[in-house]
Amino acid sequence: MTDPDRAADALRSLPPSCGPVRLVAVDGHAGSGKSTFAARLAARLVAPVLHLDDLATHEELFAWTDRMREQVLAPLSRGEAALYHPYDWNLRTFGPPRELPPAPVVLVEGVGAGRRAMRPHLAALLWMERGPEESWVRGRDRDGPTQSAFWDGWTVAETRHFDADPSRPFADTLVREWPEGYEWLPGPSVAASPNHILTERDGSRLRK
Repeated sequence: MTDPDRAADALRSLPPSCGPVRLVAVDGHAGSGKSTFAARLAARLVAPVLHLDDLATHEELFAWTDRMREQVLAPLSRGEAALYHPYDWNLRTFGPPRELPPAPVVLVEGVGAGRRAMRPHLAALLWMERGPEESWVRGRDRDGPTQSAFWDGWTVAETRHFDADPSRPFADTLVREWPEGYEWLPGPSVAASPNHILTERDGSRLRK
């Protein structure tokens, strides 16, 4: 398994991508384990995490790009703290502002974090290597039968999104979960470019 400290060091060594910030996306299918992985990686990095569930809404599952650009990317690019309004999925409204500091590394976690509009601002794109069907079963089991109707609509929307704007082909690293930890593998984008960081001992690669 990949040494998490070495992987964290590799991310810290990347050049800033959004002002002074190294913005790192954790993308993958819903239910693939993104949130858990991002939380563990953030603990190693001592980095804040922006969850895309806070920017999406029931009506705009993937139409959060403008909010991301205005509330997050613009201030971070100036070296300022971002103030975004997290969406309350129970009240169906946006809540009071929440601060996201311009830390050396900031993680963005969620389906579509590596979308086309995000990639120019990313230092690295990590993809959770778990297929859609397996991921969705995990997600449905996690959320229970009360969310069954939501999941029925979500799987259709997610499929359409990735068909039109795929993330995996541009991933720098594929993250595979095992019972004993995570394995970091070279992503599809690495094969197309010699400019990458390779930690030879654990096999993790990140674009430079």
